[in-house]
Amino acid sequence: MRVAVHVRLRAGREADYDAAHREVPAELIAAIRDAGVTGWQIWRSGRDVFQVIDCEDYARLLAALEHLPVNVAWQERMATLQEVTHDYSAAGAAATVPQVWDLGALP
Repeated sequence: MRVAVHVRLRAGREADYDAAHREVPAELIAAIRDAGVTGWQIWRSGRDVFQVIDCEDYARLLAALEHLPVNVAWQERMATLQEVTHDYSAAGAAATVPQVWDLGALP
């Protein structure tokens, strides 16, 4: 499955957000992959951040990471950088960006 997520950064924290993603902990990357993620891309336009996640089951992914200490620390760090956050707990699985059009689905 593929899901999209949107967050907005706090003013002036763009460089900090970019820098943080150059040093994602290896343990967190391994846990993300182990939870069934095959792709996770992030784009930033100003303070708006868009993520596309390819995974087996997004709810299961969030549940697998929710209480993992390295993820808890990462989410706490990200919360200091974000003005509008995404709920990365198991309850947040339904809070993705709805898809409105898909060229690949057309004949």
